[in-house]
Amino acid sequence: MTVKTYIIIDFEATCADAAEFSRDEMEIIEWGVVAVDGKNLLPISEFQTFVRPVRNPQLTEFCKRLTHIKQSDVDDAPLFSETLMKFSHWLTQFDSPIFCSWGNYDKNQLVKDSLYHQVEYPFKTDYHVNLKKRFAQKMGLKNPSMDKALRVSDIQLTGEHHRGIDDARNIAKLMPLIFN
Repeated sequence: MTVKTYIIIDFEATCADAAEFSRDEMEIIEWGVVAVDGKNLLPISEFQTFVRPVRNPQLTEFCKRLTHIKQSDVDDAPLFSETLMKFSHWLTQFDSPIFCSWGNYDKNQLVKDSLYHQVEYPFKTDYHVNLKKRFAQKMGLKNPSMDKALRVSDIQLTGEHHRGIDDARNIAKLMPLIFN
């Protein structure tokens, strides 16, 4: 199978550092997506949006500090189902898109949110590339964070760490190291 496009997704989700709500109640509040050409491994398109949470509509102070996402960013944002429709439409421009993320969290969260909101999972197959695992194997590391992967690769982290679009852009910079 020839890979046409890698779709790197990094979600930010509602979160808490105390017992304000369960990890099972986390939900996506930002989609950060970078499409990377499968041949030259360079970014070719982006998709970014905030998502209005419904389970815990008020962001915790911890979440706002960690993600740099403001309450006003999500208050007027589209709901998950509308976001998924927009993303699915954006995805149609790519031939054979392959879902990738740094670890399995993003895939698992997308599955959970799709089930919770009773909408169809956006990828045609369940295939997912765990870029963190591939990078770790290639570099002989154990469970590297994205920012550590950038440091050991001598690549500058740009933007805000724990912002979906910025993290997706930073992960995209690692693609040539992972796949060449």
